[in-house]
Amino acid sequence: MSTAQPLTMRARALLTALALMAFQIAALVSPAYACGCGAMVPPAGTDLTVYDETSAVRWDGHSEQIVMSLSVSGNVRDAAWIMPVPHRASVELGDPGIFSQLSDVTAPVERTRHHFWPGSDDWPFDGGSGDGATAGAPAPGGPVEVVGREHLGPFDVARLTATDPAALAGWLDENGFQLPDRLDSALRPYVDQGWEYVAIRLAPADGDSVLGGALDPLHLTFASDRLVYPMRLSKLARTEQHLRLYVLSAHRMEPRSSIGGDAPKVTYAGRIPARTGGPLPEFADGERYLTALTQDFPQPSRIYDDHELRRTASDATHRSVVWDDELLTAGGVPVWLLTVVLPVALLLLVAAVLRFRRHSRRPVQPPPPVQPPPPVHAPPPPG
Repeated sequence: MSTAQPLTMRARALLTALALMAFQIAALVSPAYACGCGAMVPPAGTDLTVYDETSAVRWDGHSEQIVMSLSVSGNVRDAAWIMPVPHRASVELGDPGIFSQLSDVTAPVERTRHHFWPGSDDWPFDGGSGDGATAGAPAPGGPVEVVGREHLGPFDVARLTATDPAALAGWLDENGFQLPDRLDSALRPYVDQGWEYVAIRLAPADGDSVLGGALDPLHLTFASDRLVYPMRLSKLARTEQHLRLYVLSAHRMEPRSSIGGDAPKVTYAGRIPARTGGPLPEFADGERYLTALTQDFPQPSRIYDDHELRRTASDATHRSVVWDDELLTAGGVPVWLLTVVLPVALLLLVAAVLRFRRHSRRPVQPPPPVQPPPPVHAPPPPG
């Protein structure tokens, strides 16, 4: 009885350790099937993670254009990328220069603000350093129909219609990729609404390399009487998702809801500078009001819809500010030192002077008179 209990405890500890190890291994090999713009479908048994997604969207009230840039990491040499669209889409390679220009236009402004009291980075606490869409009708034909196919750089692009998610899964399987069961069910709302799909097979130029880093952007164009950005498939992602979205339209735009993520944050709202050159004005094509949004999805499983954006109540401008906090100084000396320590020192000095003056004016009392001792009488002679 004395040995059975320790053995049981060891067995439980071993089982717990094995369970944790299995969970970690499963997390490492489980592919990331979704990104904010659609679904990334890697070959079975491989690992692919979309760790950054940036998209520029242009909408003129009738048609929508999306330029998407994804950054990925993993151990795959090729993958498929599925993007639902409300109407028939055309696809071409995007210009990566758009995103560098958008980053420059929307970059936060740097401003300096001063604080009176010293902080942890100021003297004397710094260690003495002193530095201070309307749904489209299903296309005729079978459950899956390829309505267009083209090669764009490293991409093999197929534009599809589908009336059955299982049939779409079969098409992907026949082309060398397996569609996860959960993605099959996630596609059902798009199939029911008659949306179409852009399926992209991508591979690095060097066939022996693995996909990694920023992929070449793709530029999609389709008809839409509402500004919609597909996000529903992101609910399948197993890791936190981050979205950066640039919206070009006639007015400032905002998402109708957070669709299960954190509240979207506006980092920029305003007109594109008139003298801006390069690919950005060409992409904007007259829609010069730019809204930049970011949003985090800590629990992707809570995503319940696509993003639909609407005009805000006003076209108020906004720009993020990065503050550089500095200690308020005068002539290189902290003002708090001048206004606190110096007055106290002056008060002490004045008090000392006054005390000295009072002491110097006090009259000197003469010493008490010296009383001579009484005379000493000689004793009488003996007699």
